[in-house]
Amino acid sequence: MLSRNGRWVVNRVIEARDRYAHVRPKDYVSGEQVLYLGRRYVLKVVPVDKSVAMAHLKGNRLEVQSASGGSVEIKSRIRAWYRLKGRDYLARRIDALTQTLPWTKTPPPFRLLDMTSQWGSCSATGEIILNPHLIKAPRNCINYVLIHELAHLKHHDHGPAFWKLIEAHAGDWRKAKHHLDGLVEVLLLE
Repeated sequence: MLSRNGRWVVNRVIEARDRYAHVRPKDYVSGEQVLYLGRRYVLKVVPVDKSVAMAHLKGNRLEVQSASGGSVEIKSRIRAWYRLKGRDYLARRIDALTQTLPWTKTPPPFRLLDMTSQWGSCSATGEIILNPHLIKAPRNCINYVLIHELAHLKHHDHGPAFWKLIEAHAGDWRKAKHHLDGLVEVLLLE
């Protein structure tokens, strides 16, 4: 029994190492790629003399202004930009979906929370909690996660009725979930 479980653990460690082999930590320097709504953008660090700096998309680049040029500052600005864009985009998508899903009348409250093992959750009080890294994913993956969490407003478990609801309103959910699962290492990378 112990040798069989030990072999299983070793195999999982090898699989994890192989999955992360192509994933390199970011240095937060010009030329690196960043993701937003499933698209790749080139990071461009723009030196500025002021303490107030911004981050914004410009064509195929994410330009991040920085007084110090340090990786900690750049990372912080990118994280803040993701949270701002995520909050706005996800709020609009939740509003749009609640208008089309028959079991929702008004958009539920939601918030962003860094999570290491899930993209979202729905509390017993009906609050939707979303991972801010979700904003890096393709739109169809984001829609799947949102519909999944909104479905929990009607069915609080993952029983047959829940999956029937998902199937009816997110017909391509398996493809989106598979795509999202395949991107997890890249999307959570900082």
